[in-house]
Amino acid sequence: MAMIEVKVPDIGDFKDVAIIELLVKPGDTVTAEQSLITVESDKASMEIPSSHAGVVKELKVALGDKVNEGTLLLVLEAAGAAAPSPQPSPMKGEGASPAPAAAALPPSPPAGEGRGEGAPATGPIQVVVPDIGDFKDVAVIELMVKVGDTVKAEQSLITVESDKASMEIPSSHAGVVKEVKVAIGDKVNQGTLLVVLEGAGGASPSPQPSLMKGEGASPAPAAAAALPPSPPVGEGRGEGGAAAHNPTATPARGLPHASPSIRKFARELGVPLDELKGSGPKGRITQDDIQNFVKGVMGGAVQTAAQKAKAPAPAAAAGSGEAFPGLLAWPKVDFAKFGPVERKDLSRIKKISGANLHRNWVIIPHVTNHDDADITDLEAFRVATNKENEKSGVKVTMLAFMIKAAVAALKKFPEFNASLDGDTLVLKNYFHIGFAADTPNGLMVPVIKDADKKGIFQISTEMGELAKKARDGKLGPAEMTGGCFSISSLGGIGGRYFTPIINAPEVAIMGVCKSAIEPKWDGKTFQPRLMLPLSLSWDHRVIDGAAAARFNVYFASLLADFRRIAL
Repeated sequence: MAMIEVKVPDIGDFKDVAIIELLVKPGDTVTAEQSLITVESDKASMEIPSSHAGVVKELKVALGDKVNEGTLLLVLEAAGAAAPSPQPSPMKGEGASPAPAAAALPPSPPAGEGRGEGAPATGPIQVVVPDIGDFKDVAVIELMVKVGDTVKAEQSLITVESDKASMEIPSSHAGVVKEVKVAIGDKVNQGTLLVVLEGAGGASPSPQPSLMKGEGASPAPAAAAALPPSPPVGEGRGEGGAAAHNPTATPARGLPHASPSIRKFARELGVPLDELKGSGPKGRITQDDIQNFVKGVMGGAVQTAAQKAKAPAPAAAAGSGEAFPGLLAWPKVDFAKFGPVERKDLSRIKKISGANLHRNWVIIPHVTNHDDADITDLEAFRVATNKENEKSGVKVTMLAFMIKAAVAALKKFPEFNASLDGDTLVLKNYFHIGFAADTPNGLMVPVIKDADKKGIFQISTEMGELAKKARDGKLGPAEMTGGCFSISSLGGIGGRYFTPIINAPEVAIMGVCKSAIEPKWDGKTFQPRLMLPLSLSWDHRVIDGAAAARFNVYFASLLADFRRIAL
């Protein structure tokens, strides 16, 4: 077979990029476009793919070497026809022309500015994502500025990441940050608004979110923003909109020193990179570091910062649920030896919500009361109301009535509208009701704010809008925080009763299943009545059994005769 020399393809006008990782070795079989090495500059790292398929016969570079376009990387024994020369970009299907520029043009100034170059900017300046080529929905993995910071032109604002590379997006202007319009985990595209600045100077020459500093006139290749991966573990937002990071851990000063492929490997295993000390050159995290960390955690020799944060405090009566003395390690099983298997990553939302649910279930002493509500008359009223208002386009659901009933019950039993703050009970004088929304990526809990001040139609409209945002992945943190009480409804699916997990820092949650016609004795005969199963989970540190029973009975009575709401 023919021997083929594989060289560094066109990477733009950049010189002497350092090799920080070798991804193949002699004897390996590689496919066309498979990554061979990782290179890194001061601002980003990227993987260089192979132009051909074959078996690696000889490596021509080593860690720490500097490479340029045309540098010989390795010699392959060809295994087939040559593939089109790939660009060092995560996107497949490029043509013969180089990859589009990562950031060729500066963002346009806000309408009406019309300043000449160098003219001072005095009003608010909207800084948007510049031209990053033909790439869409790149994930924000790091925010590098906050409100009040003074930034310079070309100073990095955010870091975005694809499966194969990460890059920093610079500011087109100098000024003081007045608003940050994106959050960790958001997906951005060309033109996405990043920050609003109070201007402190004119527009800078077109900054480029490129690999290297000191670029020339040539645009950078689009090597660092292709397919949106899930954000690194611990950087997304959880159910309540709070970041799912460990508040006691030392915050990282930037991205972990690891290549994109290593970060992806860490995400798959749930390893927090900012807690690892790299053994590679300049403290770089390697695959061996990750594997050794996982072995240490599984064997109990190593604790993550999250586990340490959950460890039982000397004065804590509730315990934590992690690192109990004598607790066996999670079983490590090779499932493939028993039969065919398929591996699938948990979604980002499930990873984050799973950690929250685990914490809530272990720390909160849950008790669940079950009851039934007779909603025969209320359902008839709901159906009639929807018929009368067909033209309005607003469809009233039973959940809207339950939200109003929850407000009335919270007013009557204020200890349910509370949260624990250490040894202090915080009683709330507002009524924000969360409802569980089932989305393709997992469970989310939007919150209806000030439900006591809204009518059934307004609540129904707002619920529909929030549920759609949740399904589309567009729900913001402000729309998932501040809840007083949550309702989890499985009515559209089925079932009888279940034990819903309390959404901390709330102290109770109402679970609802599918209603069904049942015979009920009226003193003379059995009458068919529509009964709704209720499951109220409550925090026994705050609520006792008698109060929980009264709450559930009162809630059911409101649904049975909604006129009680007015009393």
